[in-house]
Amino acid sequence: MTHILAIDQGTTSSRAILFDGERRIKAMAQEEFPQHFPRSGWVEHDPADIWSTTASTCRGAMERAGVRAEDIAAIGITNQRETTLVWDRETGEAIHNAIVWQDRRTAAFCEELRAEGFEAEITARTGLLADPYFSGTKARYILESVDGARQKAAEGKLAFGTVDTYLIWKLTGGAAHVTDATNAARTMLYNIREGQWDEVICDRLGIPLSMLPEVKDCAAEFGTTRADLFGRELPILGVAGDQQAATIGQACFKPGMLKSTYGTGCFALLNTGDTLVESQNRLLGTIAYQLDGTPTYALEGAIFIAGAVVQWLRDGLKIIRDAAETQPLAERADDNQELYLVPAFTGLGAPYWDAEARGAIYGLTRNTGPAELARAALESVGFQTRDLLEAMQADWQIDGGPEVLRVDGGMTASDWTMQFLSDIIGAPVDRPVIRETTALGAAWLAGMKAGVYPGVEDFGELWERDTRFEARMDAGTRERRYAGWKDAVGRTLTA
Repeated sequence: MTHILAIDQGTTSSRAILFDGERRIKAMAQEEFPQHFPRSGWVEHDPADIWSTTASTCRGAMERAGVRAEDIAAIGITNQRETTLVWDRETGEAIHNAIVWQDRRTAAFCEELRAEGFEAEITARTGLLADPYFSGTKARYILESVDGARQKAAEGKLAFGTVDTYLIWKLTGGAAHVTDATNAARTMLYNIREGQWDEVICDRLGIPLSMLPEVKDCAAEFGTTRADLFGRELPILGVAGDQQAATIGQACFKPGMLKSTYGTGCFALLNTGDTLVESQNRLLGTIAYQLDGTPTYALEGAIFIAGAVVQWLRDGLKIIRDAAETQPLAERADDNQELYLVPAFTGLGAPYWDAEARGAIYGLTRNTGPAELARAALESVGFQTRDLLEAMQADWQIDGGPEVLRVDGGMTASDWTMQFLSDIIGAPVDRPVIRETTALGAAWLAGMKAGVYPGVEDFGELWERDTRFEARMDAGTRERRYAGWKDAVGRTLTA
């Protein structure tokens, strides 16, 4: 039993990856599932799609690898964070579609919390802001919107969970209602200083404590799967939200180490050790990981739209058929046109936190075409990353900026994008050999707990770099281009 099955349940697809005893990928299966947009700014998933694609990709990865359940030591889970589900404890059926992290329907209620001064309480207790991004207000919305839900919740008949909790419930046949500290830290209901659900916040939002799962370390015994799912019962021994799992997979175990993940959104995490930094620049204080009952904290900056801007070029504008086409398009773009695309399709995240902002393009001319739009889309990811790093530098006081930025996620396959990222932040960008760092982080947690993989120190030394991108842009051009971006964002925020 030297294999580890990693479940990576994401925003647009579910994946399962089998790692062998040397942490090498043996096989992978992936399935996309539909996105539902009931209204502008609303995003939902069908819980049945989340579960069915997770179960089928697990079986698919096992079949492709020729691996039986008897060969698997443990399961690790990583997941899209903040996405919220509420289900009936007796039937196991969700009472509403999952409300996705991108969803902005609770913006008015968050504004109400800010107006009454409650955001300061939220930040002091959870490290977060009063924003629709987080799970707490989504759960409140479900209780308010579904007939009879609030009464059933008060009677202890409903369960709340982020995607990890829901999957564990389904995998264990309802035997386990649990989560880990990293996912709990993203709900806006969990006191990351005291390590428990916060009664003051739950009371203000009307969330009964009886709905909430038990919170465990990232490497812990979360339950065992039903025997009929994969051929025998399998222990679930590792769980972390996707960005924290990527931080672990990138071996960012020392204070000051920094990673950025480029998937649907972009998320940068800076390890701050045992210090919970109170950001003065609207970054988030959060838990990077928790082992042996001890949390390691992080500063996090969240960008809502990164890879999704490429999907927009494909599905919205239809100027590309495949994401890989963006790089050759960007290379052909007219250097004399400096377009700025501010992809605030679902609002702007850190450090702006404007839920009402919407996307805009500045600098259009008669000569603007697909090549210039593609380049502006890719550049927007670099500009937004610099926004985050500048805020982190101010909060953590990193002299001269980051020493190096470790990157992962689908967009890192584009050398052009990574080179521009290095150019605009003025620092080296390291891309690892194993780019599936989110799944690797979840696998390592489970494998370490199972005794298959090494501990923190040895795992950190095994991290391997594939490519380093060094900044080539001169300082004058870098600052001029970034000033143009800041101007574009300023215009968008005041539009």
